[in-house]
Amino acid sequence: MTDPLYPSLLDLDQAWSADTVAVQAGRPSRVPGAPMNAPITLSSTYVHDARLEYGRDGNSAWGALEAALAALDGGRAVTFASGLAAATAIAALVPPGGTVVLPSVAYFGVRNIFDRMRSDGRLHVRMVPADDTDAVLAAAEGADMVWVESIANPLIVVADVPAIAAGARERGAITVVDATFATPLRQRPLDLGADIVLHSATKLIAGHSDVLLGAAVCRDSAHADFLATHRHDHGAIPGALDAFLALRGLRTLAVRLDRAEASAAVLARRLAAHPHVSRVNYPGLPDHPQHERASRVLPSGSGSMLSFEVAGTVEQTEAFLARLRLLTHATSLGGVESLIERRARYAGDASIVGPTLCRLSVGIENVEDLWADLDTALRAALD
Repeated sequence: MTDPLYPSLLDLDQAWSADTVAVQAGRPSRVPGAPMNAPITLSSTYVHDARLEYGRDGNSAWGALEAALAALDGGRAVTFASGLAAATAIAALVPPGGTVVLPSVAYFGVRNIFDRMRSDGRLHVRMVPADDTDAVLAAAEGADMVWVESIANPLIVVADVPAIAAGARERGAITVVDATFATPLRQRPLDLGADIVLHSATKLIAGHSDVLLGAAVCRDSAHADFLATHRHDHGAIPGALDAFLALRGLRTLAVRLDRAEASAAVLARRLAAHPHVSRVNYPGLPDHPQHERASRVLPSGSGSMLSFEVAGTVEQTEAFLARLRLLTHATSLGGVESLIERRARYAGDASIVGPTLCRLSVGIENVEDLWADLDTALRAALD
């Protein structure tokens, strides 16, 4: 279902490429004098006897963004104030006393949501490695929801989404795929059998480190209705300006991702050969243990994210980060600027990563400049 003001290009006879859809979907209908972009409606209330009555009911900027994401992912989209707001709403789909299968390597914010629900006696959690499909499906027996990350944060683990989704469905569980790292341009989980796709649109979709916004795209309208009601009742609505900026960022996702992904592949190869790096996690490397799976479930590429372990101490790793001049030592990812951080500085990740593991979000700067900064800082800190 799409907002009638912002029709999906996929409703037309021609099947457009995803990068074209990212540019064109979610625009106002083409009538004389219509604007190219959906307006930002700054109003908390509306005149009675129409579909919208109050600010939590909807907004023109949400409608446009949701139409575009629905067209890209092939489902019905619901946007939220943040990725974690979307994740919290999805988690509420699990019935009281139900069971969730959660990957042992996953974003710690999502792990925290389910850990609190487990501690409150709300549900049961089974944690298994997402790259072990047999273990995931064994844990899915009797479960209500299977949650995976198509490229898992921060170890860049690739899950076999088609096999997991098919097996979960056979066992009566729904599959949720966090596709934040992949984006709809690298993977369409609904086409692979998943039921709900989660995006932290704060990241690659918006792409400029100036927005907090999340989205869920659902195969089943009943799930989308539940999430929209949850958003309304809990007030987890996106701001009108945030939605506008996220949609503007989506328009350039294809060119940004192509550039960042190409640079990530170059940096991963060079880091793998660096004397001060002991391990690189990037499935685009031919000798990476998950290269074959990545080629199958992410056929357009391996993304703009990688992580690597510095072959030294924590102190040397911190010295390396402090010596960087171009890359920024900061959290988050997916922006036009390259960001890096030592993930074990967070208690939520310290239990699943090595103490010197650095996660690198590759931006759109010149790749030779990025490499010079990395190499110079590594040698200055560890030589």
